[in-house]
Amino acid sequence: MPLNPNHEFLNEMIQHLQVHLEEAYYTECSPQWCELDYVPSYNKFYLICEGEGWLKIDGREYRPAPGQLVHMPAHVLQSYSAVSDHPYSKYWCHFTATMGEMDLFQWLEVPHILDVSPIHMDSLVNLFRELGELYQDRSYLARIREKAILLDIIAIFLSQSDTHLRFVPGRLGEIERLRQIEAFIDANLSEPLTLEQLAKHVHLQPNYLVRYFNKHFAVSPLKYLNRKRMQKAKSLLGSTDLAIKEIAELVGFPDTNHFAKAFRKEASCSPTEYRLRAGRG
Repeated sequence: MPLNPNHEFLNEMIQHLQVHLEEAYYTECSPQWCELDYVPSYNKFYLICEGEGWLKIDGREYRPAPGQLVHMPAHVLQSYSAVSDHPYSKYWCHFTATMGEMDLFQWLEVPHILDVSPIHMDSLVNLFRELGELYQDRSYLARIREKAILLDIIAIFLSQSDTHLRFVPGRLGEIERLRQIEAFIDANLSEPLTLEQLAKHVHLQPNYLVRYFNKHFAVSPLKYLNRKRMQKAKSLLGSTDLAIKEIAELVGFPDTNHFAKAFRKEASCSPTEYRLRAGRG
């Protein structure tokens, strides 16, 4: 299924994306570079600079060339090997990228081999070089910075893969359920929804629905509902001249004081202050 980057549930899940660098180096591989039929718990990027070699990912064979970026996904059977006395020179890293309990690339079907444009090649070389330097630096500031660099690399990879991005076919059932949840909540933000009503609509037991939300969004269903209400309230405050009372009712708060308290907890300011900041006051 083609990827729609505007899916609200995907945006919500990406907000909880956690990345962790396992290791990063520049390596001139030896002719003995080889490992067969293993399943890593982490993702791998190879930025090929020179040389030649062989990869097998989920049953398909590849021979990446210089100027290509390789993604080898976590939890997938793979192999690699040198094929001559001119093996790869490459920047590489091992990393995890999780949303809740799922790996990002268990949701997104991306190309394993990507041709990198010259302008992006220069950027990626610089990013991988810095990532390797940060990996060697054991300070806590380096841990923060390496996450930022890793996110930059993932963002470039996804942006360059954009025309090929798809949802993984095996996730289509979950995607449809998430769409149903999203549509039902959006259509009923002004109503006093309960956990039981939401669970009934998507044909799940309430306890399972709580686990389902924690798995995908790292929050409970009711916290997710409240977040959606506050998002709509912010949109209305910034784009309309509706009274605060009217906005409160539209997002399910018949009591304006209760709405104001909930809004301040989410936005760290009152609805009136938020409207002034947005230029509608």
